[in-house]
Amino acid sequence: MNLFDIPENVETRWASCENPHGLKGEGGKERRGRKGSAYKRVMVPGEVLTLAHAENTRGIIRRMWMTFRNKDKTGLLGFVIRMYWDGCEKPAVEAPLGDFFCQPWGVPARFQNAWFDNSEGRSFVCRIPMPFRKGFKITVTNESDIDQPLFFYDVNLTVNDDIPKNAGYFHCHYRREHRTTPKRDFEILPKTLGEGRFLGCALGAIANQAEYAQMWWGEGEVKMYIDGDTDYPTLCGTGTEDYIATAWGQGQFDCMWHGCPLADHINMKYGFYRLHGPDPVYFHKDIRVTIQQIGNPSRDFIDLYLRETGKVFERAGYDGDVTSADTEDNFKYYFERSDDWCATAYYYLNSPVDDMPEIIPYEERIYGLANSKVL
Repeated sequence: MNLFDIPENVETRWASCENPHGLKGEGGKERRGRKGSAYKRVMVPGEVLTLAHAENTRGIIRRMWMTFRNKDKTGLLGFVIRMYWDGCEKPAVEAPLGDFFCQPWGVPARFQNAWFDNSEGRSFVCRIPMPFRKGFKITVTNESDIDQPLFFYDVNLTVNDDIPKNAGYFHCHYRREHRTTPKRDFEILPKTLGEGRFLGCALGAIANQAEYAQMWWGEGEVKMYIDGDTDYPTLCGTGTEDYIATAWGQGQFDCMWHGCPLADHINMKYGFYRLHGPDPVYFHKDIRVTIQQIGNPSRDFIDLYLRETGKVFERAGYDGDVTSADTEDNFKYYFERSDDWCATAYYYLNSPVDDMPEIIPYEERIYGLANSKVL
């Protein structure tokens, strides 16, 4: 569709606290139209706020913007966004608000990409188009244990659009493992049945310094098991930082389709994303997406570490442990790790519901995390 095309009968709606139902001619009525309801004053623990909804109509969610007072772990991990399509009771989207907007670990970071941004570290935007055929509902729930003040938002959509027969429904799934299991790859997206398109993911990693000191944690490869793959995947990357199109380590940067807005090298805490826009990942029967937890230190470092601590590590792909005698083959230095990982997967599916489990509780989402400043 060209930018200058004007589709017949398609209408634009905005939903916000000034017009929560997104109705025609109903916006800004409070205080005689003089900015009487710009925000939700406070959300108490457990409160559910319906951001936008529509029934018995078709259309497309075009853009969402949000901001709130507590941009720390209580807000970014305490608020949960849920989206329901076509009257279904099970949400297709269920994620902490921060992770949904590519901001893991409760740390807001300035960035901009093709579908999301946080331009100054204090507001959150999503531009992924989300079609619906019979209606929709978007909610945010305060699952933290404190009152959350000053929640602003707007949801921009169109109604009466012609929705193609093969248009997928937008889905989003969040998960975290505080300690991954060595040799069992962390699942970015558990096995999902159906036909669709994997749009990408926002990932978070906190390297386990207690066991592995400052050793490099990101040798793990992303693997995508598609349409019946079992032991080995059809799509296989070459390393963690390679997946987000950087190399030889991972610093702070943001690009249109890949980036790492959070790179805290002192605390070994990282937040990064890869979006599959120009390089689509289609599936027609099923998909499962994983990333390995594999490390690789320098030879000098591992010799020193082994000598001073006496610790040995299990080789990745080899029998036995990594020892100081391994000096000729760099691959023998790859070793299995156990770190703290979280992931938010974005995808389209040919069904308004999926088989994903419910989100883990707030206490598990914030376990071991301290509030951090804006980066």
